[in-house]
Amino acid sequence: MDPVRNPFAPGAGQRPPELAGRDREVDAFEIVLERVARGRPERSLVLTGLRGVGKTVLLGELRSMAQRAGWGAGKIEARPDADLRRPLSAALHRAIRELAVRHPDPERVSDVLGVLKAFAMRSAPDGAKLRERWQPGIDAPVKNGRADSGDIEIDLVELFTEVASLAADLQTGVALLIDEMQDLQPDDVSALCAACHELSQSRAPLVVVGAGLPHLPAVLSASKSYSERLFKYARIGQLDRADADFALLAPAEREEATFDTEALDALFEASSGYPYFVQAYGKAAWDAAPRSPISALDVKMAAPEAEAELAVGFFGSRYERATPAEREYLRAMAELTEGRDEPVGTAGIAEHLARRASSLSPARDSLLKKGLVFSAQRGQIAFTVPHFGRYLLAQI
Repeated sequence: MDPVRNPFAPGAGQRPPELAGRDREVDAFEIVLERVARGRPERSLVLTGLRGVGKTVLLGELRSMAQRAGWGAGKIEARPDADLRRPLSAALHRAIRELAVRHPDPERVSDVLGVLKAFAMRSAPDGAKLRERWQPGIDAPVKNGRADSGDIEIDLVELFTEVASLAADLQTGVALLIDEMQDLQPDDVSALCAACHELSQSRAPLVVVGAGLPHLPAVLSASKSYSERLFKYARIGQLDRADADFALLAPAEREEATFDTEALDALFEASSGYPYFVQAYGKAAWDAAPRSPISALDVKMAAPEAEAELAVGFFGSRYERATPAEREYLRAMAELTEGRDEPVGTAGIAEHLARRASSLSPARDSLLKKGLVFSAQRGQIAFTVPHFGRYLLAQI
């Protein structure tokens, strides 16, 4: 098949495999947009799932939906040990600019931008020299007295209220999308929950849509006990067989090609329905197939190429981040689960390695911070990356 026309290459196609089977989440967000724009109460949204299930792609689609509905929308990716003010300021600056082109009062827009600028400039520590202070690219005079106290919880509530009121002038809303939400610092998580609580009480038209690893709900709950009332949680997982087939057949048919039934069987077995793997194996099978329909033999011939690409770009890039002690811990997890995607007891890992559990805590905690594992429940740990155990056993 022509590799130039490969509909499974990154960025190709009208609807990537990561969005197949996500109609429920898309429809739910459509309702959120309509309810909030009409001044009705609605909770913000949190998407959780393993790596490779398409959370980031879905987040991008929800952002596009908000923009098509006339909302202002900004997106950030949280990073461990990074301050929230700067990326949040940039995201809301973009959202305000999208609203500004339709707002009838430029002075009103300038006032809100001035509050945002004051909020952003508080990212510099007290006593910092002028050259060390960050100057946000916001073309408006600073408006002191709102969102600039230095207390992130107070400032975030005031900032969100100002931005939401600007959207309310236009009878529309603002969507703030946060990827890797579990990596926010504890104070920022607490402030975000407090701001969402205030917004829900006042019915202000601003919603937060977060995406993160499966333990994100526990992170939010540990910050604020009422967090479960603030968010709608949606677990994003594997595609079922029908959706996995659709993710392969629809892009192929746009290029006047198809897969036979045996090929679809083989691809589902190889990918387990994880969208990232569906795309990887689909791309390799397309390149290997001489003609349509793509057969099971084509899939078998292409599998080593797909697995080699995954070993480098998906698994290997993460494994390389681990120290020798962390790799030992990861390999023990893989051996105990026999490569299956399931949690394992931390006590069992210590016994398997003939070590005291306390001596393994630094490696486990570091792996948690790096996002390579997550705490499935108390005393248990699991890979954040599907098929990672299988990959590690192959390396061993």
